[in-house]
Amino acid sequence: MNPIFITIGNIQIYWYSVILFVAFALGAILALKEAKKYDISTDFIYNLFFYLVPTVLIGARIYYVIFNLDYYSNNILSIFKVWEGGLAIHGGIIAGIIFVLYYTKKHKINTLKIIDILVVSLVLGQAIGRWGNFFNGEAHGPITSLSILRHQHLPQFIINGMYIDGNYYIPTFLYESLWCLFGFIILILIRNKTKVKLGQITSIYMIWYGIIRFIIESMRTDSLMFGNIKMAQLISILMILIGIFTFFKFKNNIEYKSKGKENERNIWLYHYRSWSSRNNLFYLFKKMEF
Repeated sequence: MNPIFITIGNIQIYWYSVILFVAFALGAILALKEAKKYDISTDFIYNLFFYLVPTVLIGARIYYVIFNLDYYSNNILSIFKVWEGGLAIHGGIIAGIIFVLYYTKKHKINTLKIIDILVVSLVLGQAIGRWGNFFNGEAHGPITSLSILRHQHLPQFIINGMYIDGNYYIPTFLYESLWCLFGFIILILIRNKTKVKLGQITSIYMIWYGIIRFIIESMRTDSLMFGNIKMAQLISILMILIGIFTFFKFKNNIEYKSKGKENERNIWLYHYRSWSSRNNLFYLFKKMEF
């Protein structure tokens, strides 16, 4: 599979980069739409994503590099070639959570509400992002046979893409992508059709993704290792346990769909901060839409 999307002069744009852009863009649009339902400022979401996207990418890259120091210590410049692959989702999630905690506390916005909104975008982004791995010929399983791939009724282009360096491989990227897509649908239904409590959407995501990643990682041939331990499986176990614990811990929270006085206060605070930074009274009244 050709990893290059288009070549313009000496500039090569990779499928990996294009797919990541699409994943982040759709995630941001989804988050904006959901945030508007609860009077969370669009400015807040725009600014959040402006800082969150590079934070997640840097976190994902640092995590990957740390567990491949033998290679990158002798190839320093390769650290910056993110378009070639090498972004670890768990590193991105850890960096993203730390930043969201900081940013929501700074602007006095309910942290659990924002994370609940973001994890739905995240799981959709993961479903899309795995196709970047497909074009890069990575995140696959062990060697298999053509007959086994055909027996799975896979589209021919996926079978062709799984033929790498003279061998066919199990398309674990596809299994994870489909599971994440299914998870996205489940979270949307739970969010819109049930009386889920604040924070529980995040808990469900952690359990959902933790389960599939643990299973997928048992088949992956390019796992990040800590000694004899596959780090993704260790993190997945922690995600499942934390998800179960927090799901029951959050059962007494207010409902996710409740706006509440706290959100009303939060939006006033954020608009006041925006107004103060611009020193423009007209901007404040325009945004509040009286």
